[in-house]
Amino acid sequence: MDAVDHVNVDVDDLETCYAFYRDVLDLEVLRDPSDFQGAHAMFRVGETVVTLVETGRADRWDERGLDHPLDKAHLAFETDRDAYESLMADLNDQFPKQGPYDWGEFEGFYFLDPSGNLLEVVTYEAPAGDRDRSLLTHDDVE
Repeated sequence: MDAVDHVNVDVDDLETCYAFYRDVLDLEVLRDPSDFQGAHAMFRVGETVVTLVETGRADRWDERGLDHPLDKAHLAFETDRDAYESLMADLNDQFPKQGPYDWGEFEGFYFLDPSGNLLEVVTYEAPAGDRDRSLLTHDDVE
């Protein structure tokens, strides 16, 4: 294998999720929903394509009963420190133990898209000054 070519993400509401991935996550639109006969949208993230697909099979997962974000599979995006901090501020308080986490060489924060898919944003950049909040660790997973 040489790379991940694309990832399909089931969503409940394509228009709402399309706007979230385009406007909140600021992903590059490759093909908008009007380019497809079915309910799809495509974004480019680095060399990988993320395709949103409204199939009616999204699992409608939400924060209820979630003990830890690692209880569910997720898609992680890498970004710079400024975008990371902005997403943490905008998407905080969705569920307990969202982060930020100290994963060794990078820091991560978990959040939900409008269809309840679990996403993570990570940064490899250290904060410029003191942290606004302490980092969780692997010990907080249990």
